[in-house]
Amino acid sequence: MAELAGGGARLPELLATGWRLWEEVDAGTEPSSGAPAVQEKVRQGLGALRQAAAMVAELELFSENEELEEVASADLRYLAVPALLGALTLRQVDASRRREHLEAARAHFCRFLQLCRAYGLSAAPPPAATAAPGAEEEEEEKEEAGSTGARGPAAQRSLLAMAAGRQAKIERYKQKKELENRLASMRTFVDSGQADEDQIREFYLLQIQKWVNISFEEIESIDHEMVILRNRDAAKQSSAPPHGTSRQVRAPLKPFILTRDAVQSKVFGAGYPSLPTMTVNDWYDQRRREEAVHGPSAPQKPSDTADEELQKQQQEKKEEEDDEEALQKARDWDDWKDTHPRGYGNRQNMG
Repeated sequence: MAELAGGGARLPELLATGWRLWEEVDAGTEPSSGAPAVQEKVRQGLGALRQAAAMVAELELFSENEELEEVASADLRYLAVPALLGALTLRQVDASRRREHLEAARAHFCRFLQLCRAYGLSAAPPPAATAAPGAEEEEEEKEEAGSTGARGPAAQRSLLAMAAGRQAKIERYKQKKELENRLASMRTFVDSGQADEDQIREFYLLQIQKWVNISFEEIESIDHEMVILRNRDAAKQSSAPPHGTSRQVRAPLKPFILTRDAVQSKVFGAGYPSLPTMTVNDWYDQRRREEAVHGPSAPQKPSDTADEELQKQQQEKKEEEDDEEALQKARDWDDWKDTHPRGYGNRQNMG
């Protein structure tokens, strides 16, 4: 009956597509889970699995009132549809809808574990949802309000629960490794079509058992992340100012000088250059008001600069005119140096 479901894509094809896309995403071939290619696979896988889940519900393939032996071997694989939906929902990376995705994934995993428990594939019920931070604080206050003798058994029960949880994790890890080895050895026969019905049934049951362990681990991880998100939201609400209130604008502090007394500050000063009395903007506004009253004045050049420029101009002009007197004097000096070697006329050091 499952083989003929659906007017478009068939149920086996939808499940195979969703399972294949999940394995590709889980393999991690892309550098980041937020890559567009990865998110496209997540979107396609969720679409195929949602159609498969709708077909399974329409065909009523599973019921909590029937036994596992009553389910056909070919239909056992469709038990994993809610678990696959939960796993792919967790791979969405929209931060604004993270809590929504976590809640949806937890609901899928819990639905899968409820079905497995009804068929005897899981002995433990789905974990209860974690309480809100306010409820946890109330419980802690109640425990603190009790006597010392009452707190002792509570602490002991907490330690026993932690030890039991740790042991359960170890057992699930060992069981997961064993299931992976058995599934790897049987997958070749099932995919090639050489396995008989009993082997196919055992293969699907092993897959369901593997997803039971994964579901418990994912629910525990979801609960921890939900607590973190709630605490973050509570911290944001407590740090945010009340609605309608605004921060008061404080006047800027005036600079001051640290001295022993006022007389010392007047005689010796601050020991460093005086502090500015106005800002650049204040000075600019003052200059603009003065120009508006007196009118703009042409900038005056310093006298030293004017003298230097005048000397340069005269020198250039003198060189351009080629002063004959200076030129003749330079020529006579050159001729005299030709006929009078260096040291000529120096008779004092001679013997």
